Amino acid sequence: MGEILQIKDLVVEFRTPGGIVQAVNGITYSVESGEIVAIVGESGSGKSVSALTVLGLVPTPPGRIANGEILFNGVNLLGLDDEALRNMRGGDVSMVFQEPMTSLNPVLSIGRQLTEGMKLHLGLNKKEANLRAVELLTMVGISDPADRLTQYPHQLSGGMRQRVMIAMALSCKPKLIIADEPTTALDVTIQAQVLSVMQDLCKKMDVALILITHNLGVVARFAERVNVMYAGRIVETGTAHSVYANPSHPYTVGLLNSVPRLDQDRDKPLEPIPGSPPDLAALGDGCAFAPRCKFVSERCRKEVPPLTNVGDGHSSACWEIEALHRENAA
Repeated sequence: MGEILQIKDLVVEFRTPGGIVQAVNGITYSVESGEIVAIVGESGSGKSVSALTVLGLVPTPPGRIANGEILFNGVNLLGLDDEALRNMRGGDVSMVFQEPMTSLNPVLSIGRQLTEGMKLHLGLNKKEANLRAVELLTMVGISDPADRLTQYPHQLSGGMRQRVMIAMALSCKPKLIIADEPTTALDVTIQAQVLSVMQDLCKKMDVALILITHNLGVVARFAERVNVMYAGRIVETGTAHSVYANPSHPYTVGLLNSVPRLDQDRDKPLEPIPGSPPDLAALGDGCAFAPRCKFVSERCRKEVPPLTNVGDGHSSACWEIEALHRENAA
């Protein structure tokens, strides 16, 4: 496997009435071919903006890419013109959005929407595209696929609509899929089914997947590597196993403690993270998590901690890792 995507020191700003907001503030990470990488964080942490930037979908204005590179197969996507970006979107890079009912066109048939990209990017004729569409719907587990091509989004359940979105994302044989909270609108059982389908197909077709989510249960089961984002920065990164087994940032610990677990006492109350996410237009000089952190020191309030290796490719941006680890070991 080789690196298919490299994001280097990416900064994305938005001009607002309250000032300049750095929604993404100097993030760096890579994705290998066939790998599933999760980006985790609260709403407003910058995870969706970072993904939309890859696809060239950040509105400008008010958005602006202030710094950085996004290399896809060695080509800097930030240097491409609009036509080149359109050719890339839906071709080499696809996206699965949060809510399929708003992503699918309600007045076009499933077949029309599924075959449109294949005709454009793969040069298939109508008959070839329809055969490929039936094949894709079968792959994502939709029954009676030929009949589904004539139906409209409102005639399908939420889980089936999301499977159609996955089929659309795979239709033009992409090398990378970005899935932005792909199961938010679905119930728990259907979530697992949809994610299993996505995982299996990505492995079978050697497609890389960036999975954007706030659901740490999803990450534990499906992702190989995890980037934890807070206030526009990656504050912890590593394999899913190492981040779960040895969380090394107070924010990650807070996220894990706020999730119900079957292996713990059901009477034990969940521990919410105190406080609220910061105002990105008024960040101070120090660590953005400092106002909510019980390990905070004077240094935390004055200096932004860099990502530091804590072992085996696992890194954390925290000045008080030792204090955190002492408490976890106690």
